[in-house]
Amino acid sequence: MVTTEKVDQGVKTRRVAVIGCGHVGLTVAAGLGELGHSVVGVDVNEGLVTELCRGELRIHEPGLADLVRRGLDSGRLAFTTHYDYAVPEAEFIFLAVDTPQTLAGAADLRNIRAAINSLAPALNGSSPIIVNKSTSPIGTGETIEELLREALVERNVRARIVSNPEFLQQGRGVDDFFHPDRIVVGSRSAVDALEVASLYEGLHSEVIVTDLRTAEMIKYVANSFLATRISFINEIARLCESIGVDIDQVVEGVAQDPRIGSQFFRAGIGFGGSCLPKDVAALRYVGETFGVATPVLSAVQEVNRMQRTSAVRRLQSRLGSLEGRRIAVWGLTFKRDTEDTRESPAIDVVSLLSNAGAHIQAYDPAVAANPSLVPERFRPFLRATPLEAVQKADALAILTDWTEFKDVDLVTVRAAMINDLIFDGRNVLDQAEVEALGFAYIGVGRSATLPRRRRTDR
Repeated sequence: MVTTEKVDQGVKTRRVAVIGCGHVGLTVAAGLGELGHSVVGVDVNEGLVTELCRGELRIHEPGLADLVRRGLDSGRLAFTTHYDYAVPEAEFIFLAVDTPQTLAGAADLRNIRAAINSLAPALNGSSPIIVNKSTSPIGTGETIEELLREALVERNVRARIVSNPEFLQQGRGVDDFFHPDRIVVGSRSAVDALEVASLYEGLHSEVIVTDLRTAEMIKYVANSFLATRISFINEIARLCESIGVDIDQVVEGVAQDPRIGSQFFRAGIGFGGSCLPKDVAALRYVGETFGVATPVLSAVQEVNRMQRTSAVRRLQSRLGSLEGRRIAVWGLTFKRDTEDTRESPAIDVVSLLSNAGAHIQAYDPAVAANPSLVPERFRPFLRATPLEAVQKADALAILTDWTEFKDVDLVTVRAAMINDLIFDGRNVLDQAEVEALGFAYIGVGRSATLPRRRRTDR
C-alpha cells in the first residue's frame, strides 16, 4: 500500500518549479505539493503537459496518479511548457531531466544544459536556489554554476546551487518520497543546503549536509553498490546451479547477518532500468577520467551481461535448437510495477531468443496497455493476457517479477502448452508446486529437475 505523510502544521509554503516531469520530476513535484508547497512542473513536451493538467499520467507508479490529482484539485500543483510562467516567482528550481548514457559510458548533460539555458533568461534578477535532482557526474554542480554565471553576473546575482540526489525506486517512488532513508543536500553554502532540506519538513528523516561533489558521489556510490550486490548474488547463483545448492536457502542464511541483509540480494536475469546500468557505467567513466582503475565495477557489468545469455543457454540446453520453437514470455519491463523497459533484461533476453530463431509470444501488463513502450519490431510478439501468450508454447520464460504471474492457474497453462518447460528468470514461482503439476522447472540458482509426470500421463 502506498502511504503519504500529512503536512505538519506551520510548515512554510514555498514556491517551487520542477524542470522535467518524468518519473523523478513528477514524483517530486506532486510530493512537494502534498507537503504544502506551491509547485509548477515544467516540461517541453506539450502533449505530456496537456495530459498532466487533466490528471492523466503516462507512467505506472503506484499512488502517483492520486497524488497528482490531489495537487491539481488543491491548486498547489500546476504544469506548463513555459519557463517564464514557472521560473520568475520560484524560490527553488529543481532540475529533474534525463541524463542518458553516452557510448563512452559518461552521462550526457545535454538536457541539463538545455534546461539551464532556458531558465536563465526567466530569472529576472531573482536568485532562487537551483536544486539538481538529475543523476549526473561529479562536478555537475560546478558546471551549472558556470552555465549560469554569465546570465547572473549581468543582474548582480550569485548562483545558488544545491545537489539533492534522489533515491526513488521505480514502482515505489511515492513511498520512498514520503519515507526517505536520508535526505542528502550538498552545496558551497550550508545555509542554502538547509533551505532545501527545509522543504521536506514533516518527513522526519536524517539530513546529511555535504559539499556539492560529495552529494553527487553519494548517489553514484549508492546505485553502484546496489548493482554490485545483484551481480554478486547472480554469480553465486550460477555456482549454486553447478554444484546442486539452492540459492534461496543460501540467501536466507546469509541475509540473517545484519551487516548483509536481503535487499537487492535476489538472483535473477540481472538489473536494468534507467539508473543502475547508467550509474555503474558513469562511475567507471569517472574513474577512467581520473586514471583510477575500477575492476569491481567492470565485473559488475560483465556478470550482468552474462545473466542474459545464461537464460538463453539454459533454455537451449533443454530444448536443443531454438529455431522455430514457440517461446511464451511473461514480462518485458525491467521490474514489476513500472512501465519502464529501458535497459530491461527481459527485452535483451527476448532479442537473443528471437535472433536464435524462436517465435516469441509475450505478455506484460504495462506493455499490453501501451504497446509503444517496446520497439516496433517487438509489437507483433505481444499478447493480451498471460494465457494467450502460452498457447501452443514449447516453453514459458518468466522475465519480470509482476505479482500477477503468481496467481495464474498453472493447470490451465500446462493444458495450453505443447511442452512442459518453465524458465523462471525471477524465481517468482514455487518450484515444488510447479514440479508437482508436471512441469520441468528451471530457476536461477535453483536445482533444475525433469518433470515428475509425462504429458501423456495427464
